[in-house]
Amino acid sequence: MSSKVEQIIETLKTISLLEASELIVKIEQTFGVDASVSRLASPVDSSNSGSVTSKPEDKVVEEKTEFNLIIKDVPTAKRITVIKVVRTLTSLGLKEAKDLIESVPKQVLEGISKEKAEESKKLLEDAGAVVVVE
Repeated sequence: MSSKVEQIIETLKTISLLEASELIVKIEQTFGVDASVSRLASPVDSSNSGSVTSKPEDKVVEEKTEFNLIIKDVPTAKRITVIKVVRTLTSLGLKEAKDLIESVPKQVLEGISKEKAEESKKLLEDAGAVVVVE
C-alpha cells in the first residue's frame, strides 16, 4: 500500500462509529455512490491463500445512467400546453413539436440523466401528457 493509503487507514482506526458513519455519508454524497448497494469484488477466501471466491449472488448490478423520455398520450385539450413544454425541453420548432405530439407514442429526449428525466417527466405530466421514462 502507498503511504497515503496507510495514513488514511491509521486515521480511520482512531475515529468513533458515529464519525465513521458520517464519513460514509459524506463519501456517498461526494462521489455519488451507495456503499450499501453492492460490493465491487467478491470476498477473499483465506483457505485458498488469498484467492478470490466467486458466488453468483455477489455479482455487481450496474445502475442505468441514461434514460429516454417517451410521450405515450396527449389529451386533445392539452396539446398546446404540451407543445410549449416540448419546445422548452428540446430545440424543436413549433411545427416539429406539433408533429411530434400528433404522432405519439414518441420519444422526446434520449440518453438523459435520471434527474433530467424526472424533471422533464414532471413538466410534461403537469402539462397533461402521459409520459414514460425508460
